[in-house]
Amino acid sequence: MESRHSATKRLIRALNVVLLFGLVTACGPDVATPIGNAHANEGLLIAAPATRIVEPKTRQVAVFAGGCFWGIEAVFERVKGVTRVESGYSGDTKATAYYGLVSAGRTKHAESVRIHYDPTRVSYNDLLHIFFSVAHDPTQLNRQGPDRGLQYRTAIFPINAAQRNAASAYIAQLDKAAYWKRPIVTKLEPFSFFPAETYHQDFMAKNPRHPYIVQWDKPKIANLNRLFASHVR
Repeated sequence: MESRHSATKRLIRALNVVLLFGLVTACGPDVATPIGNAHANEGLLIAAPATRIVEPKTRQVAVFAGGCFWGIEAVFERVKGVTRVESGYSGDTKATAYYGLVSAGRTKHAESVRIHYDPTRVSYNDLLHIFFSVAHDPTQLNRQGPDRGLQYRTAIFPINAAQRNAASAYIAQLDKAAYWKRPIVTKLEPFSFFPAETYHQDFMAKNPRHPYIVQWDKPKIANLNRLFASHVR
């Protein structure tokens, strides 16, 4: 028979798990919706960018926004040639780059990721290909899956003219190919990035059983493995 002490310890462990999920605010609700389920299970096989990009051989960065940064970060952390990925905020000032403000829709920021990569191993075009194919749905305006608001918009923040031209050309290519039933609403915005709070960094790795991660983000990883096996480390 279980002792009272052991039962108490088991109860405390269970309460700690509940508190963890409650204290760490999710990017959106955990409740399933028909639209959300469709988003979580999609992963489109689309053509790679046709326009070539010339990049320096030194380490580069790319900044993308496409809904909750937890899943986007986790996708690119698994890509060969990517050396580091940070969750953060783009589109407004440093003074407003705080989760409490951003998640409440009180800023112009989007949740974003900054991807550090080695262009001799993976190109900006490769990152664009993955971003549009498995990381998010580029046809959802100011939302992704269960998350609604300007902070969850689809956007690209190029650091130079080469990235801007490559992203613009690829969006035009994808629009012409009509892979989606709706038009792409991804916008190119002036570069900015401010790192998010420490508890948001590497969130999937630290919290693989978080309900939001399980429902909305793990399907992205499955799609990455299915469609970009040669790019996965």
